[in-house]
Formats: sequence, C-alpha cells, structure tokens
Amino acid sequence: METSPQLPETTTSTASTSPSPEQLRQQRQIILIIVLIAFVVFLVIATVAVILLMQPVTTTERLANVFIIFMALESLFLGLTMVVLIIQLARLINLLQNEIAPILESTNETVNTLRGTSEFLSDNLVEPVIKVNEQMAGVRQLFVALGLFRRSRK
Repeated sequence: METSPQLPETTTSTASTSPSPEQLRQQRQIILIIVLIAFVVFLVIATVAVILLMQPVTTTERLANVFIIFMALESLFLGLTMVVLIIQLARLINLLQNEIAPILESTNETVNTLRGTSEFLSDNLVEPVIKVNEQMAGVRQLFVALGLFRRSRK
C-alpha cells in the first residue's frame, strides 16, 4: 500500500531586528559629543600655537613650531577619521549579522520549500500524466495498425 507524499512544511522566522529610535538617538548624541570634544581640543591647540608664535624667538624655531602644530592637527584629524570609520564598520557588521543573515536564511528556506513542491508535483502530477499519454499513444498506434482508426493529418 503506497502512501502519498506530503508537501514539505514551511516555517517562518522573524527576519529583522533593527535598532530602536531611542538607540539611534543615543548613538547620534555620542557622535555629537565626540565631535564637540574634538573641536574644543582643536581650538585649544590653535590657541596654544598662536600664543607660542607670538613669543620672541628665531624664524627657524617658529617654522619648527608651526610644523609641529600642523602635524598635531593632522594626527588629530586622522584619529577622528579613524573613529568615524570604526563606528561605520561596527554598524555594517551589525547590519550584516542582524538583517542580511536572516533574510538569506529565509530565502534558503523558501528555495528548499519550492524544491520540495516541484518534486511533489513532478512525482504526483507530471509523471502520471506522461504515463497516461504514453499509454494513449500506444493504444492509438494499435488501432491504426489494426485499421480501426485513421491517422490524422496535421
């Protein structure tokens, strides 16, 4: 006794857990605080540079001081840029882990369900229809061979 195959079960999963508006607001506040601190540090360095350059020293010492100040400002700018890049990288990793991966898992489940459905339809619908058509063609050829049925011209 044959049992008819069952369609595969489908499962649904929650795909996305995005940060709440409160978390986004806190992140923006943290970034704003960091930018303000960097601006204050820049102003302090610039003020100190101006005060030092106003002192009576030789030209070579002034150029050395200006160069040192320039390098300090550049390193500060590069440090801030690195902080922003690290924050963006962390957000990208969070996006990949919490939003893209569940979408890919859901898509994989859907593809597996479609594969099972197509196998079910192939086994239970397409193959029997093909077998019936084969048998009907054989019966038709038998009737044609016995002369009970004429071939139709297409």
